[in-house]
Amino acid sequence: MAAILGVVIGAIVGLAVGALLGYAAKRSSTKDLELEAQQSAAKLLSDAQQKEKEILLGAKEEAIQVRGQAEQEAKTRRDEVLRLEQRVANREENLDRKVDTLERREAAFGEKEQHIEAVRVEIEELRKAKITEVERVSGMTGQEARALLLQELEQEIREEANRIVRTLEAEAKEEADRRSRSILATTMQRLMNDVVTETTVSVVPIPSDDMKGRIIGREGRNIRALENATGVDLIIDDTPDAVTLSAFDPVRREVARVALTKLVLDGRIHPTRIEEVVEKAKEEVAASIKTAGEQAAIEAGCPGLHPEILKTLGRLKYRTSYGQNQIKHAVETSFIAAMIATEVGADINVCRRGGLLHDLGKAIDHEIEGTHAALGGELARRYNVSPAVVHCIEAHHEEIEVESTEAVIVMISDAISGSRPGARRETLELYIKRLEALESIANSFKGVEKSFAIQAGREIRIIVKPDEIDDLDSMRLARDVSKKIEESMEYPGQIKVTVVRETRASEYAR
Repeated sequence: MAAILGVVIGAIVGLAVGALLGYAAKRSSTKDLELEAQQSAAKLLSDAQQKEKEILLGAKEEAIQVRGQAEQEAKTRRDEVLRLEQRVANREENLDRKVDTLERREAAFGEKEQHIEAVRVEIEELRKAKITEVERVSGMTGQEARALLLQELEQEIREEANRIVRTLEAEAKEEADRRSRSILATTMQRLMNDVVTETTVSVVPIPSDDMKGRIIGREGRNIRALENATGVDLIIDDTPDAVTLSAFDPVRREVARVALTKLVLDGRIHPTRIEEVVEKAKEEVAASIKTAGEQAAIEAGCPGLHPEILKTLGRLKYRTSYGQNQIKHAVETSFIAAMIATEVGADINVCRRGGLLHDLGKAIDHEIEGTHAALGGELARRYNVSPAVVHCIEAHHEEIEVESTEAVIVMISDAISGSRPGARRETLELYIKRLEALESIANSFKGVEKSFAIQAGREIRIIVKPDEIDDLDSMRLARDVSKKIEESMEYPGQIKVTVVRETRASEYAR
């Protein structure tokens, strides 16, 4: 037990000695580290103080430079302010001088104005005195003299206006005539259509008068069957070897002509046979109408038209106006319109189609109420024809206001086709009546002495009384006569109105 206690005490003493030795060694090491740290801190402090000195030095130098720049800039601005002050002072001095000058001028102007007012008052007094003297001498009041002066001035202005109007009209007419002659001459040179006209056949030849009885049939049954089937009146009179067909519808008349011709050639004429032949004739005429419409569109260079438009157009093959075949007139109008459009730079396609379709309504105007221009425009619009072409159709007789160059070209082309030599003809009775109507219209105006219709009714020359009609009234009379002719007459082409005013001065030498 004692041995164990001794061992334990020995161990404790050993541990204590070891701990004391370790503490002594650790303290020695800590002193070394503290010494090194103090040396490092002293060095860092020395470096920081050195850098602080350097930074202070640099800051002082930079402050000196900034101060120098600021002083230089301040000096520059002071110089600029001094210059501006000098300029302002100069301007104030100039303004003062100008104000003084203006004040002197205003004073002088006031004096002149007073002088002018005094002169004006003196002049007004003199004017009143002169007017009083003139009224006393002339025996006229101021209003009477003013009226006389105005009358003389009006007469002078009227004569000058007449002269200017005549000059302007002459120049415009000369230029328009030159340009139109050039365009129309070019168009006519290129137009190669025949001048031979066609007319719808309404008389069917028969081999003998015996055939008339067979056409009439027992108790008139054959002629009634034919009239009922075709809608055409058959006129069987004393005309040898011929039967006349009468109907407003040219297509029905053509169906009746074809059917009657076949029946006459066949010889078998009875109601059943008549119905069969009429049906075949309708098919033939319908095929002919379709072919005619398509051929006209091809000739005019207007592809892509609706089949119903072509069918209606083909019906014009059997329609005439003053003896002119209407489908040929339509194709010819299309040619002329295209050529004029080329010359003046208008839309050629619109002019072609407008010229071809302008009389489309004539194919249906006997079936529907309305003018052929309005009916044709409505039909074209229904089948999606372009609005520009529809306007050409509706405006070609000026039933609506013309709004495009193409519509004017179609109007001109229609007139050229209808009025060219050989295009149309009329009976002698109608011709004489038209001339008499022209002269009657001209003679109905006041101041007309005589009138003469010349050039086959295409010109009316009017001789007026020079003491009743002056130059300006002559121009007005020509316009009024032409307007009345347009409103009251129907005629192909155009009619020229010429007013002749002659003043003669005679004297005898004795």
